[in-house]
Amino acid sequence: MTNGMTAPVGRFAPTPSGRMHLGNVFAALISWLSVKARGGAWVLRMEDLDTQRTSEEFAQVLRSDLLWLGLEWDLETDPQSKRSAVYDRYFDRLADLGLLYGCYCTRSQLHSVNAPHLSDGTYVYPGTCRDLTEAEKAAFGRAPAWRVKVPDRTYSLNDLCQGSFSQNLTAECGDFVVRRADGVYVYQLAVTVDDGEAGVTEVVRGMDLLGSAPRQMYLQELFGFDHPRYGHIPLLVAADGRRLSKRDRDLDMGALRSRMKPEQLLGSLAFSCGLIEKSEPLSARELAAEFSWDKLKKTEIVLRL
Repeated sequence: MTNGMTAPVGRFAPTPSGRMHLGNVFAALISWLSVKARGGAWVLRMEDLDTQRTSEEFAQVLRSDLLWLGLEWDLETDPQSKRSAVYDRYFDRLADLGLLYGCYCTRSQLHSVNAPHLSDGTYVYPGTCRDLTEAEKAAFGRAPAWRVKVPDRTYSLNDLCQGSFSQNLTAECGDFVVRRADGVYVYQLAVTVDDGEAGVTEVVRGMDLLGSAPRQMYLQELFGFDHPRYGHIPLLVAADGRRLSKRDRDLDMGALRSRMKPEQLLGSLAFSCGLIEKSEPLSARELAAEFSWDKLKKTEIVLRL
């Protein structure tokens, strides 16, 4: 199922827990370029479910950094912290379908050596709490997390960057959590609802999130949303091979803005990822004219600033 809109709707959904680093900037840039190259719209959304780590102050700095880069958004939707009532409705829909159950497994149980794991170390939930009796549930004496039952079905997508990808939800994921024991909704449910309600037709993000796409495709079907197109872009690494994170203060936007112009930074990123053949200062609008998914590198990108 695909969305029939001709002009794409993309989105950037950062977590306002600190200054953006270059990995965040790269995801924002490719998302923006992909939709703007085809006359589409770009939506900004603050993913602040973890209110202990996020703040409006960080969100304001993030907006300032995007505008400095020339990455203007067409619409900003409500932050996730204000959408609990919306998520409640979709959670109730899953409950009405008989697909939810409480899970009392501890983190250590889920990650124990005896639990089923894939070759990359990811655990596959075996359905331990699926059929607990009421007496067994009461014996735990604590609130459960809530999992959604998954079908024995393979979901496939043709990723804009990574190509064909498939995952069987039962064999490679298992029933997954949609609400934590403290009542906070988790990424899989929130992002599916947010993208669906905003009419997002294209999701661009890091390739470390590729494995979550089938779970979201499953929820999209349950909620009646169209599947967006996905583009999972390679991660940026420093010259020594380390993956970039918010701990790399020398590569966050505060440090970069103090020593570079936006066109220099965007040109360096575009050159590093293969969009242009030589490193030269270019604006976001100029880069949109050069954008093609076919040019973009598929594997880890070593930064060349």
